[in-house]
Amino acid sequence: MHESLKLSKEQSLSQQPSLTTSIPRLNTMPTAPKRYTASPAESVFCYANEAIIITDAENRVVEVNPAFCELTGITQGDVQGKTPEAFSILPLDDSRTTRLMREELQLRDRSKSQVSYRSHDGQFYPGMMSINRVRNEQGEIDHHVIVLADLSAIPAHARHLNREVYFDALTGLPNLQLLTQLIQESMQHAETKQLPLAVCSLDIDFFKNINDRLGSTVGDALLSSFSQRISHLLFGDDVLARVGGDEFVLLLHHGVDDDFFEKLLASIRQPLMIDGQSIHLTASLGVTLYPNDQVQGDLLLRHANQAMYRAKQRGRDTFHLFDPNHDRLLQVRHEQRQRFIDALNNNELRLYYQPQVDMRSGKVVGLEALIRWQHPEEGLLAPGQFLPIIDTTPLEVELGEWVIERALRQLSEWQVQGIALPINVNISPTHLLVSDFSQRLGELLASYPDVPPAMLKLEVLESAAMHDIEAALQNMSRCQSLGVSFAIDDFGTGFSSLTHLRQLPVCLIKIDQSFVRDMLSDQDDMAIVESVIYMANRFKRPMLAEGVETLEHAKALIALGCDLAQGYGIGRPMPAEALPNWLANWPSREEWSSLALVDN
Repeated sequence: MHESLKLSKEQSLSQQPSLTTSIPRLNTMPTAPKRYTASPAESVFCYANEAIIITDAENRVVEVNPAFCELTGITQGDVQGKTPEAFSILPLDDSRTTRLMREELQLRDRSKSQVSYRSHDGQFYPGMMSINRVRNEQGEIDHHVIVLADLSAIPAHARHLNREVYFDALTGLPNLQLLTQLIQESMQHAETKQLPLAVCSLDIDFFKNINDRLGSTVGDALLSSFSQRISHLLFGDDVLARVGGDEFVLLLHHGVDDDFFEKLLASIRQPLMIDGQSIHLTASLGVTLYPNDQVQGDLLLRHANQAMYRAKQRGRDTFHLFDPNHDRLLQVRHEQRQRFIDALNNNELRLYYQPQVDMRSGKVVGLEALIRWQHPEEGLLAPGQFLPIIDTTPLEVELGEWVIERALRQLSEWQVQGIALPINVNISPTHLLVSDFSQRLGELLASYPDVPPAMLKLEVLESAAMHDIEAALQNMSRCQSLGVSFAIDDFGTGFSSLTHLRQLPVCLIKIDQSFVRDMLSDQDDMAIVESVIYMANRFKRPMLAEGVETLEHAKALIALGCDLAQGYGIGRPMPAEALPNWLANWPSREEWSSLALVDN
């Protein structure tokens, strides 16, 4: 190759940012023929993804790069000394082929036109041909540099628009607007050819810190060099796009595995030389695979982004594969939560009330409010069927405030009917530890000034208090100053400790039903119940047993020193309108009244 060809190629390709950028003209060129040694420009020529053709002054081929041979299936020996039209690079109007191409060359030193070219499969595909005439010092034509870009992957309506619309100005890569269309066409291609498609979101780790430290000029040069490095790792129809800042997307049309991504990340770790500085980078990579991830193109990109952020959460410099099955579960959970919000807004939730009695005296001492969902299609749903949906989410707080408000409203209504029984309301750990819990409780109490605050009791799980004992103590203390008391619910199932039992300002300990239910047949459960009752008595705290289903349970509990109880044997949870009738019938249940005769 002439040294003049080397120089033109070295200068022109160093400025070649993308598929169709024209190569600048050189005003001076040495003409002495000699071969040259490998240089960075030589590497670009050899490893560029775009097809590059060097022709002489008569537009006859001097040299072609490997990308040209891969694109067309033609070797350099096949085209040596021939003009481009001789090997089927033709203007779109075939009938005027030769005349148009020669006129174009004669009129301008730079030209760009749409052509069709014959690919290695023998089919004709659309392309964009950029021709740059290079002159020597005497102003005579020395040679031409031709870049042939494949347009078959670019949507038809995009080929006539300004390149700024579809390509990133800094790197020359496809931008987000073009990428979204390429994804759609890649999906169609994958379906037609039954081939895999990987959509990969790639983000440089801590790039902002590098950019701030070294300046935007070095940062831009770094992004350009980075994009070139990634481009050289791609195959065939693979696409690299820059979608903003230090964010890139790859469309990989070949089978990929963990080894491929490990090698990609290892290549990224190799230092880049920018203005004499050696800069080390790492990247986080998120991958989703189509058609395994069977969604629309915009969702594929979103899923790749989600996986990339997951890779960052895992410590960066790694890749994460999107799991469609896990995502579908998350989507189902999201839809379920949205449906629960609708239930709150549409008044589908109900409070049922379960009586609490003093077994020794037979007196009804209170009620526990229990949530139910009157689902229009599925009927009445128990808490276990829907509360897990909102576990540890802000919806727990919204539901908790709804329950408190409804309980206060019910207390107000019952007072008019002559029913004065305190209501116990369950508060989730998430709700109890909200910083403004006591403030919101005060506002709700103020909405029902006719209801004494002492009529509202809050039940908290012991595990809730243990999670952040200081925050729990502060909130509970503020609520007590409002006149509201607390009970520990499901005692014995959490992380019980005598220290916390002494610290927590509770006026009632509830023994969990899971121990009470089987205490008559399971010695271990009986031992737990005995221990809880012993501790409560030692700390002089009243206790209430849940899950009391038979008179035998009641008698055993009274014998152990526990007088308060609730359970199916006493009364099932019931809607508010059913309570007056139950209260009226309770004194007539002689078998329970006889418990007063049980000797301590």
